[in-house]
Amino acid sequence: MRQKRGVLMSNLILRVENGQPVVTSRQIAGDFEKEHKHVLDGIDSLVKGVAEKSADLFIPTEYQHEQNKQTYREYLLTRDGFSLLVMGFTGAKALEWKLKYIEAFNKMEQTLKEQNKPTCIEDVLITSLQEMKDMRLQLQETKAKVEIVEQKAIETKEELQGIREVVSINSTDWKKDTATLISKIALKLGGFEHTSDLRKESYNLLHQKTGVKLETRLTNKRRRMADEGVCKSKRDKLNYIDIIAEDKKELEVYLGIVKEMAIKYGI
Repeated sequence: MRQKRGVLMSNLILRVENGQPVVTSRQIAGDFEKEHKHVLDGIDSLVKGVAEKSADLFIPTEYQHEQNKQTYREYLLTRDGFSLLVMGFTGAKALEWKLKYIEAFNKMEQTLKEQNKPTCIEDVLITSLQEMKDMRLQLQETKAKVEIVEQKAIETKEELQGIREVVSINSTDWKKDTATLISKIALKLGGFEHTSDLRKESYNLLHQKTGVKLETRLTNKRRRMADEGVCKSKRDKLNYIDIIAEDKKELEVYLGIVKEMAIKYGI
């Protein structure tokens, strides 16, 4: 992107374009008392003659007329482009303006050199130290971001491992696996005292999904066992899990419920 700024020297306004002073073709036309279209014609002829180097001498651009707001073309001329153009301008006034332009270009070029040159070694050191400080801060920020990403990766890995454990529940060890998951949920909620409530939650969800009344089935099961002569102590050990185990479809639904609970509570 081109940088532009104006400087007034000897009643001349020079601009800086790509690090070098330039003057507009309109200002040249005004100072040398020529019509701008004639100045443009002269520059166009020069551009054709020095086609390979014209970009270093004449920079085509546009301006907007203050009154009709129309856009018209003009040129920005470097020192060499200016010199080439005004070489054929004659007369006392023309000579006077040539000298003023030479002075203006010299002063502008000197100003640019001073602006781009470090004033002292201390300034160079201060700039270098500031750049090093900025780089150190950037490295620290990058390191912090990397640590956050690594921590998230560890957490994600742990979550995936937990999901694998949940999904790995099978029909062989399902009683042990579901009991383990419910215990883990209880610990996450604060302690094993939550185990009973979690069991109730799983049974209620089973009832909602299948319509099974575990309490009724458990009572009926115990009565049948009593009729069969099974002792009371053995009948009392019977629980809802034993009832669920008797029906394969209910078992599959129950295992799904426990898995959903584990994921829900972040196990």
